[in-house]
Amino acid sequence: MTISVKILLGKAIRKARSALALSQEELAERANLHRTYVSDLERGARNPSIASIEKLAQALQISVARLFEAEPSSTHEQQIVEILLIEDDPADVDLTKHAFAKAKITNPLHVARDGAEALEILFPPAGSPSLRPERLIVLLDLYLPKVSGLEVLRRMKTDERTRNIPVIVLTASTRDQDMHECRRLGVDNYIVKPVRFENFSAITPRLSLEWTLMKPAFDARKAA
Repeated sequence: MTISVKILLGKAIRKARSALALSQEELAERANLHRTYVSDLERGARNPSIASIEKLAQALQISVARLFEAEPSSTHEQQIVEILLIEDDPADVDLTKHAFAKAKITNPLHVARDGAEALEILFPPAGSPSLRPERLIVLLDLYLPKVSGLEVLRRMKTDERTRNIPVIVLTASTRDQDMHECRRLGVDNYIVKPVRFENFSAITPRLSLEWTLMKPAFDARKAA
């Protein structure tokens, strides 16, 4: 069983705080966060936002990546989650990549430019390389050429192989008539386009940290 990333993050914060001989109150003051919030993070009892993690890393005088390098490599490799971005607009693809870079998200990112390509990735022919559903999250635009995003979502949620993959819809408006169908089908969340750091960061407390801030396994040889 994989260890909760929230628990691992809490341990890393405590370890870094102890190295600086800081109390929780002192760390909270340095990071401009409430002491109870810091305590909850250290206990692994809260999903943090990207912004709060950046504040804590700065207060602890380390990088965000260092907080996750403290994880055992075997556990870390089990936790790495890949992202499938299904988006046909090159400008929106670039904006999403920029938002990820600004949020310091380094998970493997795959891009499908239309619904047909997305289905080929999600349901590859037998014997072809495939992404592991239990380590995948999908960012889905609804208006795609060839096969609509809504049809991709229906296929995903009605197939036992993919029904449990978290899906976040990229939408121009939450009033879109298709959003009702998305919610009925079990969409986990949505982001109003264009994807920017601010609106991406806003949903992270409601999502698993296992995909929002995962870092590649630390390689000491490269750091030497």
